[in-house]
Amino acid sequence: MVKYVWDSEHAAQLSKGVEELVYRSNLIGADRTVCNWGGGNTSMKTTEKDFRGRETEVMWVKGSGSDLATMKAHNFTGLRLDDVRPLIERDQMSDEEMVDYLSHCMIDSKHPRPSIETLLHAFLPYNHVDHTHPDAIISICCADNGKQIAEDIYGSRFVWVPYVRPGFTLSKMIADGVANNPNAELVLMEKHGLVTWGDTSEKCYEKTISIIQEAEQYIHERINQKQRFGGRRYESLPADKRKQILAGIMPVIRGAVSDEKQMILSYDDREEVLEFVNSVQAPELSQIGAACPDHLVHTKRVPLYIEWNPETQDAQELEDLLKSGIERFKAEYQAYFARNQQEGDQIFESAPRVILIPGIGMVNTGKSLAMSKVSGALYQRAIAVMKGSTSLGQFVSLNENESYHVEYWPLELYKLTLAPPEAEFSRKVALVTGGAGGIGSAACRRFAAEGGHVIAADLNIEGAQKIAEEINETYGEGRAMAVKMDVTNEEEVQSAFEQAALTYGGIDIVVNNAGLATSSPFDETSLKEWNLNINVLGTGYFLVAREAFKQMKQQNIGGSMVFVGSKNAVYAGKNASAYSSVKALETHLARCIAAEGGEYGIRVNSVLPDAVLQGSAIWGSSWREERAAAYGIEQDQLEEHYRKRTTLLVNIYPQDIAESIAFLASSKAEKTTGCMVTVDGGVPAAFTR
Repeated sequence: MVKYVWDSEHAAQLSKGVEELVYRSNLIGADRTVCNWGGGNTSMKTTEKDFRGRETEVMWVKGSGSDLATMKAHNFTGLRLDDVRPLIERDQMSDEEMVDYLSHCMIDSKHPRPSIETLLHAFLPYNHVDHTHPDAIISICCADNGKQIAEDIYGSRFVWVPYVRPGFTLSKMIADGVANNPNAELVLMEKHGLVTWGDTSEKCYEKTISIIQEAEQYIHERINQKQRFGGRRYESLPADKRKQILAGIMPVIRGAVSDEKQMILSYDDREEVLEFVNSVQAPELSQIGAACPDHLVHTKRVPLYIEWNPETQDAQELEDLLKSGIERFKAEYQAYFARNQQEGDQIFESAPRVILIPGIGMVNTGKSLAMSKVSGALYQRAIAVMKGSTSLGQFVSLNENESYHVEYWPLELYKLTLAPPEAEFSRKVALVTGGAGGIGSAACRRFAAEGGHVIAADLNIEGAQKIAEEINETYGEGRAMAVKMDVTNEEEVQSAFEQAALTYGGIDIVVNNAGLATSSPFDETSLKEWNLNINVLGTGYFLVAREAFKQMKQQNIGGSMVFVGSKNAVYAGKNASAYSSVKALETHLARCIAAEGGEYGIRVNSVLPDAVLQGSAIWGSSWREERAAAYGIEQDQLEEHYRKRTTLLVNIYPQDIAESIAFLASSKAEKTTGCMVTVDGGVPAAFTR
């Protein structure tokens, strides 16, 4: 049940005006059973001084592209009501005319573009107005007998408005309906949502919550717990089995949905989702249409439902069904677009955003993990609405043409243009071994700074977690994760790639960077020292690259690997035979993989740094002492020694290596593979021949 959470003591401390509106909006938006992500809008009417110091009646309304849960004062737009109100006298007004007109009513041109439902708020004669999409209310508005149910609950206190796409006409219908019903306390918009109002911000919030609670109570009393969605058709697989199957199919799904633009995946197997996907009615209900117009841009009109029996069919059959199902969905979506398109329309990605799998749960796609989870969160709301609607009557939705005109509505598409342009590594996932070290952490930060999702893999899990937390704090939740990985442990390496598949759907970039170094004269090099170098720098790089290669082949959308080698890969370093030999092995292994990976679009290149002392765990070990001894100098003279031996007279830093890694992994090097790039300041002895 929706809870009343208004804090009068906190509200009393807020400055009068927009801060009150922010508080109310955040409370409403924080409960996703009340308001969808990015959806709904709120307003308040007040008096402000204009730029000439005159008292002016102003309406503050949510700006387009904001989310009620997180928006602040700068996300609202102020409009002069004396300019807006006369529009109600018009008989009609196009969307384009409305947007242009409202742009002239703004009290500050720097404010965001006002909500597409601004006139809904302006035409109602109340100081505070809320428009929300509560699950319980939409359950009524999407039931075939919704108006009769509303009469049972609210008597004569409501206005019922038939479905009309938001804009001038809907706003005027709502205003006329309220004006003609002196008992009106709320408006129910068919297949859309709820409008409420109040004299104060608190009274408006109180009315919104109480109206929803009435609907919730009515539905709760009528839900048959055993026959929800027609009862159970399949049993859920055990949690560990679900994860095992998902780890195998997520890269397959990611590849199948990424042929136009690469997508990031997430999955949801919470109880409410499993109840729906396992139900008798799910195949039919899921194909009726969206539960709310706000969902369409993020979930598409319908999800892909996979007719897979978890009790009798195996994972390979599921994989085959997913591949064929996704191809069929894309073809059907393209046909849907062709049937409804208007001049100038550009088709979106035709792959599904929501995939329902009995026994497993729901897989979602998006341009980022955050947007993938938005698709999932909105479909959770759709499930809740269908549960309510089917308990009251039959679930109904927008027809195909109505759906199309919401999905490709210019005013709705405008919201998408507010997002920043996609960066080089947007939609990409990079796994960096040795991610807690100097070069590894610099590479993680570099990928994240250009839009990438990052997996910091390291034996030092605390260090890796610190890097992931830093990236998430800077760039947003879910942009990075940490995994514990000993590159010499085959099971840990495989587990890391399984976690990558479960978290993001797969990987696009792998940086083989985990390292160590030892130094000793050749005749004093022990077998233990030799094997240590071989195990970490040879076998470890092999295991990581092999698992990456498998997953990249599964996705079938290409990929990039960058091996962090060393100047010693081409230069026979004194007193470092074990280290130098394995570094040569690494770079040749990279070339071998490049030779095999080309046909799959998998590129493999190497970066050869020298003497990167800053932030390095290697240089914090005995390696520093050993190298200083090999050169006959003191340890604190090493940086200057290395600088002076370069032709450019420079030291090399982690960021320098990260820059080269990013270049080789980027689209700028999309035709480069099997290459070695030396980043050592110019050590003539290491020039390749």
